[in-house]
Amino acid sequence: MTAADLGEASLPIRQLRPETINRIAAGEVIERPASVVKELVENALDAGATDIEVVTAAGGLSLIRVTDNGGGMMTADLALAVERHATSKLADEDLFNIATLGFRGEALPSIGSVAHLSIASRPREAAAAHEIVVERGAKQGVRPAALNPGTRVEVRELFSATPARLKFLKSERAENMAISEVVKRLAMAHPTVAFMLTTGERAGLKLPAQPLGADGHLVRLGRIMGREFLDDALTIEIEREGVRLTGFAGLPTLHRPDPGQQFLFVNGRPVKDRLLIGAVRAAYGDLVPKARYPLLALFVALPPREVDVNVHPSKAEVRFRDAGAVRRLVAGALRAALDAAGHKASTAGGLQAMSALVRSAGGGSAAAGRGPGYASSHAYGPGYGGSQPPPRSGAPRGFAEDWQAPLEGLDALSADGWAAAEPAAAELLDRPLGAARAQLHETYIVAQTRYSVVIVDQHAAHERLVYERIKATLADGGVARQVLLIPEIVELDGDEAAALAAAAGAFAALGLVLEAFGPGAVLVREVPALLGDTDVKGLVRDLAREAVSESQGSLLKERLEAVCSTMACHGSVRAGRRLTAAEMNALLREMEATPHSGQCNHGRPTYVELRLADIERLFGRR
Repeated sequence: MTAADLGEASLPIRQLRPETINRIAAGEVIERPASVVKELVENALDAGATDIEVVTAAGGLSLIRVTDNGGGMMTADLALAVERHATSKLADEDLFNIATLGFRGEALPSIGSVAHLSIASRPREAAAAHEIVVERGAKQGVRPAALNPGTRVEVRELFSATPARLKFLKSERAENMAISEVVKRLAMAHPTVAFMLTTGERAGLKLPAQPLGADGHLVRLGRIMGREFLDDALTIEIEREGVRLTGFAGLPTLHRPDPGQQFLFVNGRPVKDRLLIGAVRAAYGDLVPKARYPLLALFVALPPREVDVNVHPSKAEVRFRDAGAVRRLVAGALRAALDAAGHKASTAGGLQAMSALVRSAGGGSAAAGRGPGYASSHAYGPGYGGSQPPPRSGAPRGFAEDWQAPLEGLDALSADGWAAAEPAAAELLDRPLGAARAQLHETYIVAQTRYSVVIVDQHAAHERLVYERIKATLADGGVARQVLLIPEIVELDGDEAAALAAAAGAFAALGLVLEAFGPGAVLVREVPALLGDTDVKGLVRDLAREAVSESQGSLLKERLEAVCSTMACHGSVRAGRRLTAAEMNALLREMEATPHSGQCNHGRPTYVELRLADIERLFGRR
């Protein structure tokens, strides 16, 4: 130990000054300007405000002003509000019975210790307003002020007392975005409150108050999350054992590359809770692609004693007394809503298709210049490129092909996709996916409903159907196997062969029986009967790549559905297969009866729907 160490060890213990204590607390609570906005807006909401205005300048460093029409504060309360550990939100000082958004009792003095803080307030029943100023920790006396009923809080020169903090802040634009995100999240949880945010010299956000009820709430969410979410949101509403879950979840085909559009709330408080995030991930499961995130806004409400919100200084995390019950409720409610949606797919696909058509027509493309009677030479049937079907010589077969999974009841050979030879049956036009009218490019089925045109990707759609069958048979006790007359030897590299052999038990449960065959190969003895005479080598090589890329524990437990998906892809009808009208209609009917058939195993839509009204507008009929 050096002399310097001895000298430091002998320093006397002393009590820190109140200003220093407040600045330490400010470091915990006030990380950036957005943290100040969050604290002040939460105070306004707790005060019963129905109209809140937020104004910032220079990313919140120069000015943050929050004005509300809430209950206001009396003169004595105003003086006490800037003292440490003073709050009106803990009547019985029970930290496990917190029914408000704020509770720490140190936000205002913390802000006042690092900035110029002024608070003006007037209760609704008072004849005049009063104001108090805290200048970098120095509190001044209460004085008269001019203000309508409510409260106005101004924070100027934030972090001027702790300039080192400024080095860790981001650009003005980034700070403005963080402030906007805070206001949006609080506005989502309180749709009956009007919000207005102005950053710099322009209005950044204006959200009028919405009426009580699910419809008003969805309108508020649509203003923040976008029109796509408004059109494709599924209503969530369930209550069990004192826990209530409400909100809206987007269809699986509506997803983003980041979780920025997933909003979770507990008792009106925006949170980023791992348990809730895990429940969402479990509910969507195999319905969205890997590394993609569905859009949703969920609101959990439960008695304050059943959740601990005093876990994190910024109140972004919570701890549930019965975490398992909450997780089961969220995952179960989401899964039930997604199952009830059936084959429904996002409307975004149809809107994007119409936008592409409009751009193409506006640009004078070659296709647009050929007139409304033009169609591709690959379109079969009257009105789709000629009155006679193309020659059949050498044409491949459809669903009944012996190497691919057949649709039940369709054993006849395929013919050309001449579905429009006869008028569509009226009862089929009333079905959600309509009546098949043509097959384009031997890949896409065109169907007609009374009010729209539906375009189906035949491979993607059948892939989902086969996948759901595999899962159903697995849940019923196992997938039926088909013994290969001659076992198939598949050569792989050493790592892939070892990974497959180690996971042989998981594959056997799916109907694929294989075993190691030397250092760089596997021997396949049985395959799932549902796949028919599939490409065994291609299937095994795809599974080998997945086995190597994932850990063994993950493969055996969490990747079971991914393995099913790969099998389904190999067992589904391929693009380039010509289908009969009966086969096309059979595919449409099975899609309507199969949950989640609106998206393939990779999360892409299996069909798009073009509304007749939109098509008529494209041609100037409306």
